Amino acid sequence: MEEAKMTMRLIVNDGDIRKLTLNPRPNTVDDLINWIKTTIQANYQFTLQYDEPDFNNAPVNLRDMSELPEKPTIRIIPIIELTPVPVFDSFSETSSQADTEILSVSSSSLSVEVRKEWPDPFIIPKFSVSVEYQLRQGNLAYLRDVTYLKISKELKHCILDRLAEAIYSFKAYPDDEDIDAVAMALVAEHPCLKERGSSTGFQGWKNSLKFKMGNYRNDMRKLGHPDVTVNAGKRGKRNSDGEPSHKNIKKPRKGEVNYLPDLPEGMDSASLETAREAMVDEMKKRTPDVSFIKHEMNTTFALRRAEVVKDKPDISQMVQRWPALFTESQVNLEFNRITGKNLIAEFFSALDGLYPGLEEVFTRKTGRVGQQLADLRKQKKSMEPTVNRCYALRGLPILLGDNASKFFTSQNAADGDLEIPIGIIFKGENGGPEQELNPSQVGILLEGNVVMDSVCSLPLAMGLLFGLTYALHLEYPKCMKNTFLFIQQIMLNLGRNDPPPKLQRLKNELAMCA
Repeated sequence: MEEAKMTMRLIVNDGDIRKLTLNPRPNTVDDLINWIKTTIQANYQFTLQYDEPDFNNAPVNLRDMSELPEKPTIRIIPIIELTPVPVFDSFSETSSQADTEILSVSSSSLSVEVRKEWPDPFIIPKFSVSVEYQLRQGNLAYLRDVTYLKISKELKHCILDRLAEAIYSFKAYPDDEDIDAVAMALVAEHPCLKERGSSTGFQGWKNSLKFKMGNYRNDMRKLGHPDVTVNAGKRGKRNSDGEPSHKNIKKPRKGEVNYLPDLPEGMDSASLETAREAMVDEMKKRTPDVSFIKHEMNTTFALRRAEVVKDKPDISQMVQRWPALFTESQVNLEFNRITGKNLIAEFFSALDGLYPGLEEVFTRKTGRVGQQLADLRKQKKSMEPTVNRCYALRGLPILLGDNASKFFTSQNAADGDLEIPIGIIFKGENGGPEQELNPSQVGILLEGNVVMDSVCSLPLAMGLLFGLTYALHLEYPKCMKNTFLFIQQIMLNLGRNDPPPKLQRLKNELAMCA
């Protein structure tokens, strides 16, 4: 009998090795390959090999899921296809789309600057040969007799310039904690750069890095990078009539890695708009071409982000312009484009991992909160994973002091005059949200519009709705702010590491239950 889930070590390449959990376990090798393709966003064909214990963990081609050990190590083996290049017939129409998909990523993806998640710990980049030589000599002197390096103006400029470039590759607007981490890593890597008289040894470097990042953003703004040009026009020496310099700054606030990327090289807004219109036409078909939609959604990502971040259009307008965005697969992929995380897989994995602790905390609660949780527990008729997830997601708002009655609504209530800016509509046959823990069918409401209908379960709808807040750059609903922050910061580990006190207390309680 197959396990409900599978944990594996996936080797994408020598520099990218991941621990992944699949729930449920795939039935076939093709299902596993498709899941991996979605997770790592691979646009190329590959086969899989696994380490066979019977042959001293030598790699063996994977032909059947039953061959895998309990916690397998799996390698991706790209399939290299060779296609002849016509010499004279450069305008031949016989070349297929498959010929262009031999590369691991599309040509448009290669030209887009894609940021990665902030590293922990921060790795100090290599400097120029001359700078590395001076630092190496300085470190040797420091180790020999604790002699600090005398830093020239030119040396300091070179160091700060390289660090600013490295920081910008992750974040255009690093937090104070990020700058602190870089300065700390710098003096740890090169102790000769420590500062005399400083309590930390790097306070001066931290202050210099802050000013340097401001100057570096100005340089990037002149070059037209959209993640900083979006904040042009602020009040300053050359623009005394602009907005206050620190007001309404558009920058990542919820752990977005690719907040406002550049347009693909060789494409402009007009060509991307043409691609968008082609997608709208494709979505009108009874069976849209999934691979075409995925490719075009990847290509038009920068255009879409510019719309939602800069223009903040109504949801109804977004549904008309980007209908593919309101499908389960594209919500998951859009979240991955923005944060680098697999939304549903990580959401379910985190929820399942926290469930035993949440159940224990729910049971221990007394008073009004304890009574509400006890009433909710009476509706729990089984220990199936979906039922457990529903119980956890319905109990979290109660535990965190949110008002879920303004978020969960029944179909009958939604048909009336009730306006819910963001929420989930219960469409089961057994009544409203107060009467049904695990509805058979739910929908997602945004600005009073049902943007996704007939979602098969409450946990899936909750995950997709969280993904839509990122895809559409939405604020969390006030009535469920603590619950959404819990999903962001505790479950998916996105953004700042200092959750509000209420969330921190729950995090501590869950740690004690582990």
